[in-house]
Amino acid sequence: MTDTNKGQCPVMHGANTSQQNDVRAWWPNSLNLDILHQHDRKTSPYGEDFNYRKELEKLDVAALKKDLKDLMTDSQSWWPADWGHYGGLMIRMAWHAAGSYRTADGRGGGGTGNQRFAPLNSWPDNVNLDKARRLLWPIKKKYGNKISWADLMILAGNMAYESMGLKTFGFAFGREDIWHPEKDIYWGSEKEWLDSTRYEESDRESLENPLAAVQMGLIYVNPEGVNGQPDPLKTAHDVRVTFARMAMNDEETVALTAGGHTVGKCHGNGKAELLGPDPEAADVDQQGMGWASKNGKGFGRDTVTSGIEGAWTTNPTQWDNGYFYLLFTYDWELKKSPAGAWQWEPINIKEEDKPVDVEDPSIRYNPIMTDADMAMIKDPEYRKISERFYNDPEYFSEVFARAWFKLTHRDMGPKARYFGPDVPAEDLIWQDPTPSGRTDYDVEQLKQTIAAAGLSAQEMLATAWDSARTYRGSDMRGGANGARIRLEPQVNWEANEPERLNKVLGVYSKIAAETGVSIADIIVLAGNVALEQAAAAAGVPVSVPFTPGRGDATQEQTDGESFEVLEPVHDGFRNYLKKHYDVKPEELLLDKAQLLGLTAPEMTVLIGGMRVLGLNYQGDSAGVFTDRVGVLSQDFFSTLTDMRYRWEPTGRNSYAIVDRASDEKRYTASRVDLVFGSNSILRAYAEYYAQDDNLETFIRDFVAAWVKVMDADRFDVK
Repeated sequence: MTDTNKGQCPVMHGANTSQQNDVRAWWPNSLNLDILHQHDRKTSPYGEDFNYRKELEKLDVAALKKDLKDLMTDSQSWWPADWGHYGGLMIRMAWHAAGSYRTADGRGGGGTGNQRFAPLNSWPDNVNLDKARRLLWPIKKKYGNKISWADLMILAGNMAYESMGLKTFGFAFGREDIWHPEKDIYWGSEKEWLDSTRYEESDRESLENPLAAVQMGLIYVNPEGVNGQPDPLKTAHDVRVTFARMAMNDEETVALTAGGHTVGKCHGNGKAELLGPDPEAADVDQQGMGWASKNGKGFGRDTVTSGIEGAWTTNPTQWDNGYFYLLFTYDWELKKSPAGAWQWEPINIKEEDKPVDVEDPSIRYNPIMTDADMAMIKDPEYRKISERFYNDPEYFSEVFARAWFKLTHRDMGPKARYFGPDVPAEDLIWQDPTPSGRTDYDVEQLKQTIAAAGLSAQEMLATAWDSARTYRGSDMRGGANGARIRLEPQVNWEANEPERLNKVLGVYSKIAAETGVSIADIIVLAGNVALEQAAAAAGVPVSVPFTPGRGDATQEQTDGESFEVLEPVHDGFRNYLKKHYDVKPEELLLDKAQLLGLTAPEMTVLIGGMRVLGLNYQGDSAGVFTDRVGVLSQDFFSTLTDMRYRWEPTGRNSYAIVDRASDEKRYTASRVDLVFGSNSILRAYAEYYAQDDNLETFIRDFVAAWVKVMDADRFDVK
């Protein structure tokens, strides 16, 4: 008998871990719920009781900052520092961590330490930043849980600037690490690095939302020019669009470009094709580092990163005005780097204005500029700003310091999340400042006042939801605190049903004037009043938790333009779509649920409860599978799982629920409603909440999920 297994591996290759064995490899159109569970606490080594804020209280900030500044000039033989100073490398690491932020969905940024994981750790634009993180490891090891990777990487950039002479604007601790890649972030549909399918042909205004970078694997724009073809005016347009999508105006854009290029250098002294695979593709012997180079020594003057080669300024380890001095003093011409990349070099430059070699100070080379740098003097508006910065170095330093602070803190959310001795006292408009509200009032008495005000349960619940649903866990913006739903632009958003909203706000304003309680608190508490009534009508009395203290922001405290990105263009929880989109409504629902920080069961219970409460946009009947509208019942789930009915398409996003026996049309539904019966995982949750013995569980879970959304932005009490 022949042993057919002889010499074979006893493990099924690819079993359990192979992507080809993923359910979606067989059924690619199935709804992927992973976005709601990717940061399950099981991925974190910290215990349930870990509190980063408490760990920060133990941190010796002064010692940490000293260690970081000492690191800057402690050159290591395995990756020596350019000119003996790691400042440029550390700034690039911090910049590329923070610079992945985009306003459209608030995702990206340096707030989670995500640069440690794929895809960011292996992006072409992040070549050799793995070395920066390894250089930081001894400091992270020393301070342990008292400093997150996310905080450490940004602080390293700050200390690099300070060690080179910049007076920074401040720094806040408070970024908590994730322990798994952020798979919820859409970085583009391209299948090849540095490819671009995010524009409609040659229309550079059509950069696909929510993206900010112009090509896959880049943080911002192509440094060689649009699609690698130098043209500073075309590049200026790309720079303006991509920085605007990071919430930066023209002055901040010029300051950041110049300030980032005042120090450090580009690396392209060799052939890019001689670089080894990126960190995620490298074999185990590389121990998580990538881009092993066969160019000369592979480091120092032989380093290849961007492909462009050279420093921008004469003194690349000093904060000065050298960037503008060189840019305005010399004429510039196009040349190719040793790696074959386009770069701009000065014509007839003085020898003393050339930066020295990173290893041998007796050798000098031409400084360089990228196409984006040339845009700073070729674009008329950018040039005006550049000229002012050149003529007023102190003003340039101040604007840059503030812009750098904004860049590195934009995704941290409100100031209540900031921690540490260097938090600036000044309230900045982009922090969405919100005053504190009263807490010393009789909540039960106020509930009685609200209940007697004559508003319907749907009006109170819809207003509470619409106020809170703007919250985004990606950058901690939005939410009910501040009651910005009563201010421009939110008060006139279509999704907020302005006519209904203004009626409700008129009632709440009178109550606020009479009681001195913030409208923000009244909005949330009124939702609680209606919810308690709905639960009681179902036969399950509940007390909905409420924490007072929300404040009312003013119009002056609200940057209306930056709030435009929070406008709901879809909200599956209220069966709202501003228009039909290429993305399916159920996929849009997942995106919304993830931004709200909801799990799949929480999303499920909220949908079922909100349907029977009658909270659809403009009272639409889709998904309202009940004859007891306003009662917090299980009817949505009971009807959805009842085989007495069949489901018939009636339009692009509409269905009829028909009694099989009588052919009577009983209800209507949207795709969002029906996915809770069609998707096997969501159906399991729907069946759970439909069980006869789970009425109290359903109501309890609905209340908990509702309160979670209402309190999502209460960092002042977390």
